This record gives sequence, structure tokens and C-alpha cells, in this order.
Amino acid sequence: MRIEILCTGDEILTGKTINSNYSHIARRLEEVGLSAYWGTTVGDDRDSLLAAFRQAAARADAVIVNGGLGPTVDDLSQEIAARAAGVELVLDEAWLARMEEFYARRNRVMPPNNRKQAMLPAGAEFIDNPIGTACGFAVTIDNVRFFFTPGVPREMRRMLDEQIIPRLLALGGVTGVTRLKRFHSFGIGESRADQMLSDILAPGADIKLGFQAHYPQLETKLAVRGIDGADLERKLAPIEAEVRRRLGNFILAEDDQTLEGVILSMLRDRGLSLSIAEMFTSGTIATRIAPLPGAESVFRRSAVARDLAQLRAAVGLATGGDAGAVSPQAAAAVASMLRDSSGSSLALAVLVDLDEGADRMELGGTIAVGIADGGVAVARQARLFGGRDWIRLGATELALDCLRRHLLGLPVDEQIDFERR
Repeated sequence: MRIEILCTGDEILTGKTINSNYSHIARRLEEVGLSAYWGTTVGDDRDSLLAAFRQAAARADAVIVNGGLGPTVDDLSQEIAARAAGVELVLDEAWLARMEEFYARRNRVMPPNNRKQAMLPAGAEFIDNPIGTACGFAVTIDNVRFFFTPGVPREMRRMLDEQIIPRLLALGGVTGVTRLKRFHSFGIGESRADQMLSDILAPGADIKLGFQAHYPQLETKLAVRGIDGADLERKLAPIEAEVRRRLGNFILAEDDQTLEGVILSMLRDRGLSLSIAEMFTSGTIATRIAPLPGAESVFRRSAVARDLAQLRAAVGLATGGDAGAVSPQAAAAVASMLRDSSGSSLALAVLVDLDEGADRMELGGTIAVGIADGGVAVARQARLFGGRDWIRLGATELALDCLRRHLLGLPVDEQIDFERR
């Protein structure tokens, strides 16, 4: 089945907003065995939108339209969809009531222009949006089914997974059920992971192996189709187990889990608390853990500074002599003092000594990580290369991964692909 993804909005067309929605939609289609044949971006212009709808209808079997369902004057998707389908816009009373209730729950009065979001092409199929005010819908234009989704990413993603993909599979005559199994790892690159898993699937297997690198993590994906849930489990179980065996300590989390979420769960389950000291990472580690649900029972304190002398002073350590040198010993000392001063069960410290010079891929940085838990402090050092953002991201992930490994009793100094010794 030939599918076109049509994204609308002047902000997308002019590059002011990065079109991450397109990549997500296209990727999800591939994961369930469907493919996007064309991708189109159109601005907020009536004639351009109408021409794009008609062009898509002339070449595609199904079209996903993203954006243009809001309450403002430049949101034109409903209007142009009705025009292309040759029908009138009609008020959906049920959706209007839903929107009014949405605002009432927040003790707000719905602005009059939101009424526009309840105007749908006559005869359109309603597609629910349980977490927003933009009503999704499907309509036929020149014998081609168009599915309209909101531009808000979290609303679009839920609508896509729960309602549009099942409709597309049925439209294409695809039977059975699908599942996507995901493994999140840190420390191995895409090429190495491909080598480690190259022979994991037998020829003709109903499972598709794929990778998506988003530094500093790598996502390894298994997409499978089966007759039913039991069939999926039968096919996936041995391959899942083999991926876990081969990738081993590098796996941080699975499916919708996050590294920080896994760490928080372990700390909560064991009744432990955590404090964090960060140099150069600008509080990124604390920002990933502190806002999580349940973190209030775990997270104690965060100290952030740009150089080591300031960080030592912030946790109560003396400065002077060679105290400004980044090293595993310095990281362990900062972590130990922070643990004592904060009263937390554990403390994590990450120190960064960034090379001098212009921001470039050849730039480097020395990262020292220290963990104190009341026993012997654990520390490790790594040398990473890349621009300033890569060093910051790498240091953040390395520190969190060291904490995860320490909590699991795994070696914290296992060499990673991004490290130079």
C-alpha cells in the first residue's frame, strides 16, 4: 500500500520548526510493515493545501495529514479537506461538548475560536484525541482515504498508534497483530551492534531487526508480525533472550523505560536516596531524575558548578593545591563529601575537563565519575571526543550508566565505543 505523509504549517515549511513528526510517522509505519512512498510539506495557504491534497489523492492509496487542526486562522486542514471532498463543514456537537468539558475541568472558559476545532467535513469518520482539543478525523478524497492528525507530537503519536495504524493495516488487507520490541543501550555504536547481532535471525524469519542511533544511546528494535499475541510471544521470546545475552551490560532499559527511570526504580525499591554533583553538564543529570514521579522520596540535593574548585566548595571540600585537577580521586572525594553533607544514601559526582579550542568534532574532554554509597567509593575516568554538546551528553550518560551499573553490581569501567584511552 502506497502511503503519503503530508505535513502542514508555515513554521515547518520555513524551517523554523524541525519536522520531527514526519520522521516519527514514517518510522512507525516501517515498524509495522507499511511504507511511506512520499513526504510532502505545505505551508498555511489554501490553494497550496488544496493542490497538495489532490496530488496526494492522485498517487497514494492512503494519506496521513499532520497539522492544521488548531483554533487559529492559519489552521486550515478541516476547511480544505471539506473543499477537496466536495462537502460542507458541519459542527460536531459531541466534540464541542468534549472541548467545553476539557476547559471546565481546568476552571477555564473555552475561547470562542476553539469552536472551529469541532467543525468537521460532513460524513467524516471521527478519530478520537483523548489528550487534546484537536479532533482527528478521516475523510475520502477522490477515492483515497485521508487521515488527519494534530501537530502536537504527543497527541499525534497516541492517535497514530491506537487508531490510524490499525485502520491502515485493515485498509491494506494486512491481518494479524504486530509488536515492536525495543532495547536501549549506551556504549556501543550502530556498526558494532550490527556485528554483534548480524546472525541472530534465521533466513525468512517473521522478525525485522533494526537500529536507530540517537547519541549517546542506541535503540535496537525487533519488529514482528503474528497471528495473535501467543504467536508473537513464541516468535519473539528466543530472539529477545539472545539480544539480551549478546548486548549484555550495555542494555540500559527496554521498551518505554528510560535510563533515569530504571535508576529511580532501583533506588525506590531499596529505600535509598541520592544526591548529585555536576561540573559542565549544567544540572542535566539532576534534571532527568528530579522531575520523575516518585523522585521526591529519593532525590536529596544537587550541586552544579562550572569548575572543580567551585564544586568542591559547594559540597564543603577544601580547595587549594592540586584540588582543581579532574581525576577519579577528585570525583570520589566530591561524591563522598556530598553524601555526608546531604545525608543521602548515595552520591554521584561527574567532573569534566574540557579541552581548550574551538567547538569542533575533534574537541575532547576528560570525564571523571565518582559514586559514594557508604562503602568504598567507586570511580572511573574516560576520554571522550566530539563537540561541546557531545561531551556534555556523553558525560551525562556515562555518569548515569555508571550509577546503574553500580546498583546492579556490574563493572563501571567497561570500555565503551566512544572512549579513547
